[in-house]
Amino acid sequence: MAMQRYMIFTWHGATIEIDGGSDTSDYVADETPMISYVNVHAILEARRNRAKASSSNDIESSQGPRVIVVGPTGSGKSTLSRMLLSWGAKQGWKPTFVDLDIGQGSITVPGSIAATPIEMPIDPVEGIPLEMPLVYFYGHTSPSANVDLYKLAVKELAQTLEKQFSGNSESRAAGMVINTMGWVEGVGYELLLHAIDMFNADVVLVLGQEKLCSMLKDVLKTKPKVDVVKLQKSGGVVSRTPKYRQKSRGYRIREYFYGLANDLSPHSNIANFNDLSVYRIGGGPQAPRSALPIGAEPAADPTRVVPVNISQDLLHAVLAVSFAKDPEDIITR
Repeated sequence: MAMQRYMIFTWHGATIEIDGGSDTSDYVADETPMISYVNVHAILEARRNRAKASSSNDIESSQGPRVIVVGPTGSGKSTLSRMLLSWGAKQGWKPTFVDLDIGQGSITVPGSIAATPIEMPIDPVEGIPLEMPLVYFYGHTSPSANVDLYKLAVKELAQTLEKQFSGNSESRAAGMVINTMGWVEGVGYELLLHAIDMFNADVVLVLGQEKLCSMLKDVLKTKPKVDVVKLQKSGGVVSRTPKYRQKSRGYRIREYFYGLANDLSPHSNIANFNDLSVYRIGGGPQAPRSALPIGAEPAADPTRVVPVNISQDLLHAVLAVSFAKDPEDIITR
């Protein structure tokens, strides 16, 4: 439970016993947005039942809710996503969890976007099971490092899920819950719109920011089937400093390799450098100014696959193993 902070809610009251002390001040809140969260769950449940009752040949009517949770950093997006998924699983559904927050890594290692079906309520300590994740490696903790690559990864993930849903009526009716990053201004806002479009989200839940809700309602008014709903930020949400987030990412990476209870045993393998090929996506040599139109500036291709020399620079770096047989297919495989 390292680097974890918890909020506990009860409908009927409870006695809480803390063993080992706490590094934060504990308090009891009188107000809670939980009723509005439960109301959202009830609406999603009705849409799932309606989708299940529809003919599987009708792709549109048999599609369950596609919920995307948006809001600034520290607004409780991950917590709300987990609650909606857990409540859906309690009702017997297997909703798909899509995590687009590369800085946090709720499903797998930070620096990746991923999706996985949720078959049972999410354990607050053990987190999300990793039996069937669909993962696209991005390699950075912020989309600003390579916006085009991030958008391409989101597109590939959405298209793959679309193919899976087309052949599985149960998953299609259960729908999905999409967790997003906390970057909601400028390019971050454009990336939110891109995700809404790629996943065909029909429910947009906005946490803790009136301005963002108003902007989304205005830009999505041309899509009558998309509902934009503003929800109150829970008082139990704790703001995390950049230093805390960085430390939390370190714990998540360690947990990925060693397990939550140190029950995994990662080990070193020796390989010949001639048997390995390492590539970086983005960058590479720029075209000379003499080859460009007058006034144009040379720019690196953000989705270009560039070979990387194996050196000390790769020490302590997290890399992904690709199934691609051709380097040009690395992005999609």
